[in-house]
This record gives sequence, C-alpha cells and structure tokens, in this order.
Amino acid sequence: MMEEEPTYLIDRYRLLEPLGSGGMAVVYKALDEMLERIVAVKILREDYAQDEDFRERFKQEAKSAANLSHPNIVTVYDFGLDEKQVFIVIEYINGTDLKSLIRERGRFSVEDTVGLIAQACAGIGYAHRAGLVHCDIKPHNMLVSTDFRLKVTDFGIARALATIHPDEKSEIVWGSPHYFSPEQAAGGAPSPSSDVYSLGVILYEMLTGQLPFEASESTELARMHRDEIPIPPRRLNPAIPEPLEEITLKVLSKEPAARYRTADQLGRVLLSFGNLNEDKTGPIILPQAVSTKHKPKKEKQDSPLLPVVLPEQPAPADENLSDSVKEEDRVDWLTWGLGLLAFTTVLGLIPFWLFIYFSINP
Repeated sequence: MMEEEPTYLIDRYRLLEPLGSGGMAVVYKALDEMLERIVAVKILREDYAQDEDFRERFKQEAKSAANLSHPNIVTVYDFGLDEKQVFIVIEYINGTDLKSLIRERGRFSVEDTVGLIAQACAGIGYAHRAGLVHCDIKPHNMLVSTDFRLKVTDFGIARALATIHPDEKSEIVWGSPHYFSPEQAAGGAPSPSSDVYSLGVILYEMLTGQLPFEASESTELARMHRDEIPIPPRRLNPAIPEPLEEITLKVLSKEPAARYRTADQLGRVLLSFGNLNEDKTGPIILPQAVSTKHKPKKEKQDSPLLPVVLPEQPAPADENLSDSVKEEDRVDWLTWGLGLLAFTTVLGLIPFWLFIYFSINP
C-alpha cells in the first residue's frame, strides 16, 4: 500500500496532525521544513476564505499579534496564501487550552488560579500598553503548556485604542457571550477594562467551577452581564479567601470605572495577594510599583505554581484597591528629616526673640 503524500503549504509547511478547530479556522501541528522546527498552522475555513471581510479579519489577527513580543503571548511567525487557503503560522505550544483544563479539573486551587490569571494579565497588559484591546478574552484563547506556562492567542477582533471612540455604538456585538463585558454586550465601545471584566469571568470560573452567568440564548446572556449580580464566589467555594472574593467581584463590576483599569493592575493585585513559589515558577519579574515585601516566599506547595512575567514599567496605581491588597505604608525618612530640621530651627529662634524682646522692654 502506497504511503499517503504529506500535505504542504507553499512547499514549506508540512501538516502533521490536526490540533483543534473553531468556527472560523482549523489548527494543525506542522513542520517548518525550511527552519526545521515544529509550528502550529491556523487555516481559515474554505467558506470563510472566499469572503473578503473574513480574509481581512484573519490578516488583521496576524498583524496585531505579530507586533507583540511577550512571553505570555503566542508568537506569530508567518501569514500566507496557498491557492484558496489563507493561513497563519504561529508558535507551537505543547499543551492544551485553558477551557479544556477547566472542563477536566472543575475548580482550581487558589494558588494555580492566581498563577495562571496573573500570567494572562501579564500578556494582556502588555497588549494594553501597546495600544490594543483584545476584545475576545476567554479560556479557549489561552494555551497552557505542560510546564504551566500560559500564552494568550487569537487577536482576531482586537481593536487599536486610537480607533475607538468612547461614544460609539454597534448593532453587531463581537466576542463570546459567556465572557464579554457589559459594555460590549450593550454594543458600546470596548476598553482595557473590558478585557479586565473578561479576565474576571475566567477567574470566577476557575475558583468556583462554574460561570457567573448561564443561559441558552446569547441575548439573555448579554442581559445578565448588563443587569444581574453574580453569586458571591465564596457561597460556591468557601475555601476562597475573602480578599480574593473582593478582587473577583470588583473586576465583575458593571461600570468599567469600578474595575481595575488595565490587566497590569489586576495582575499586580493578584501577585500581592498570592504567594508564588520561585522554585516551581522560575524567575518572576515584578513591576517596580510592587513593594519588595510582596516578593514570593519559598514555601512548599502541594499544587504546581506558574511562571509569571510582569511588565518592567509600572502602570498607574489604582486609587480604589481593597484595603486587603494595598501596599503597607513606607516610612518616608526624607519627610521626617525635614520636619525635624524645621522643628529644631524654630526652637533655636526662641532665645533670639526673647533677647530682642527684653532689649526693647527692659
């Protein structure tokens, strides 16, 4: 029996096996024969490949992600056409998507949840600082490797902040109904805090084993995101610490201004709450705004903890952080020194003024 000929794209990428599929594309494990490395190839489905709008959206995904270089974002290597096939070549991750892990494990430990979401915040926060809003944050778009490194993917509907008008309205709502924000559900303008809300939905799901809102119709889900308050997480899982419940409910606030403004801020809050083990996570780069008091301590943990790379430049400090996650006040020695000098100077002037007074009034 003759061996079946391998399938190639542009005489360079040899498709090895399917890795998964979505509504718009199919993903294959492939061999880049020019550079002799394993990659993942995302091929737009044939019916969508004939549609110019979908082709442009697919190309936009490649362009958006190609401009981002971060350890927690999947790297884009190539974009191309092969006859009727449109494809993106991306970094191959030996693992699975976060949604599959949630289905397998149900609830996650607090340590694993904080570690994974902090990694997601690092990648998405980098995109925010680069001027992009992801707009489709969900666990399906987060790949977790066998060594628990998380990478964000699928920037297909990402928006440049410069192109978003605060008052814009749209009748077509892009995103995933279980995870999009109230303002997206209402057809409003997305912002970095919209991505933060979606991260909050995933945080809730990992801690409790269920989504904050469930409905069979997307319109009903949109209404629930806009109007309903989720069940407090500790009612579903009493093992969740109260401060972490406060963080979760804050990021699920209906008003964008009531959440953390960027994923960077949420990531720093989670790290200041969490107690990550450097032996298992590898080096952790904390932003300068975080006190060294909150650096991870080396302790034995039962569950695997996760590598986190946070931005080197601090994002603006959040004035509305919960008391449980604020940094401890530092002693300002400069202020104390100046105050002491002023006090001493005033005391030194008292004898002088007494001398003047008694010289005038003997």
